Amino acid sequence: MRIGLFVTCLGDTLFPSAGQAAVRLLERLGMEVEFPEEQTCCGQMHFNSGYADEGLALARRFAAVFEGYEAVVTPSASCAGMVRDQLGADAVPVYELSEFLVRVLGVDDVGAYYPHRVTYHPTCHSLRALRVGDGPVRLLSSVRGLELVELPDALECCGFGGTFAVKNADVSTAMLADKMKSVLETRAEVVCAVDSSCLMHIGGGLGRGRTGVRTVHLAEVLASTEDAPWQP
Repeated sequence: MRIGLFVTCLGDTLFPSAGQAAVRLLERLGMEVEFPEEQTCCGQMHFNSGYADEGLALARRFAAVFEGYEAVVTPSASCAGMVRDQLGADAVPVYELSEFLVRVLGVDDVGAYYPHRVTYHPTCHSLRALRVGDGPVRLLSSVRGLELVELPDALECCGFGGTFAVKNADVSTAMLADKMKSVLETRAEVVCAVDSSCLMHIGGGLGRGRTGVRTVHLAEVLASTEDAPWQP
């Protein structure tokens, strides 16, 4: 299957390892992955800031850049949700990574090895926009060596919410404190999620608190094998 990788703005500038891991994983599963260099922002930042026309224009440009691919895969539920919300599910076949693996390829076990205690944070867009369900948990549960521990109050938002964290900083910080408390209760080594934006927010708080807990994108966990372990 010919796949177009949408790396996202945040992935390109701050978390390139998530996109690189997605490529390694998809190629290991036999996919032909291409990276259209014309890709830019999906328009979510503009749309969330009140610039609806500009956001829609970028979403339409996204569809034009990725036209012809059997599927577009992205390590970001929020960006996939943006494109679907604005253009409709039939306009461009864009999928968040775990959604593509479980629902399109029908794969739960990707042959990963990750010997760490991990907790999973289900991001708001993955739950409420894309409705990925238990796909990420099924994938993590099949990783050899991984001890998956349930996150208390998992369905609660981490407080990032794109521009919400900027416009409502005090509320966002309070929500983050609750999420970090839940993470620390699990005694996990790693917090995993499908959105780098949430991991950036949670990781910032955990880092400032010197907790020693790492944040790792789901793609990096699934791309890790005994021969090619993920490196922090």
